[in-house]
Amino acid sequence: MRKNTSGPRFKALLEAANITTTGFAKFWGTEAQNIHNWYTRGVPAYRMEEVARLLSVNSEWLKTGEGQKDSPRLLASDPGGDTFDAQSIRGVYTVPASSDIELPFYKEAPIASGCGKTHVIQDPDQSIRLPRAHLDALEIRHTDAICTHMIGNSMAEKIEDGSTLAIDRGLTQVVDGEIYAIEHDGMLRIKYLHRMPGNALRLRSHNSAEYPDEIFRAAQIDEQRIHVLGWVFWWSTLNKRRPVLPFL
Repeated sequence: MRKNTSGPRFKALLEAANITTTGFAKFWGTEAQNIHNWYTRGVPAYRMEEVARLLSVNSEWLKTGEGQKDSPRLLASDPGGDTFDAQSIRGVYTVPASSDIELPFYKEAPIASGCGKTHVIQDPDQSIRLPRAHLDALEIRHTDAICTHMIGNSMAEKIEDGSTLAIDRGLTQVVDGEIYAIEHDGMLRIKYLHRMPGNALRLRSHNSAEYPDEIFRAAQIDEQRIHVLGWVFWWSTLNKRRPVLPFL
C-alpha cells in the first residue's frame, strides 16, 4: 500500500486557490485545527475522494504524488447545496447542504422467544441524527458511528438510565479510563475500561457504590464472549425530574 503523503500537496492546492485554513474548515463544517493537522498527517483516507473532487485533482495524485494530477471529471453542480469558490484551481464546486448524519440504532434483544439469551442487533425502526461537524471534529468515520440506549443506573450520574448515546466502532482499542460499549455474552454494557496485566480487563461503573469493579482475565474474556463494540463519544443525559414551580 502506498503511503499517504497528501499533506503538502493539499496545503499547496489551498494556497494556490487563496483558500485559508479557516475558510476551508468553515466550508467543510469542522475546526480549523483539524484541517491544519491534514497538512502534516495527510488528508484522511475516507476523505480523500471528496477532497480530490472538490479541488479537481486526481485522488491518487493527491495521496501519493504519482500519476496524472488533473481529475478526469468534475463534481456535478447541485443547485440546492452550498458553493465553494476555488476559481484559481478550476470552477465553482458544490456540496450537499445537509449537515447531519443519520446513525443506525442498536439494541439488546432476545435471540429467540423464551430462551433467556440476548444479543446486540440493529433496530431498523430507530435512528438518531448528529451534526456532521461533531463527527468530523473527532475524526470519526460516518459509517463507524452507531447509537443505542443506556440500560440501568450503573453509569449514573454520568449517563442516566434511558439516555441515548453514540459509539465509534472504529475505536475498539482500550484507552484506560475511557467509556466503551461492550457486548458481554449477548448483554449490552456501558463501562469505563482499563487494561490489566496479562491481557486482563477491568470494567468500572460511574456508580461504583452500587457496582464494584469487575476484572476479567484473558481466558474469561474469551469464555464469556466479551467484545468491545466501540468508544462512547456522545450521550444525552435525561433529567430525573421536572422542576416544581414555586408559589402554586
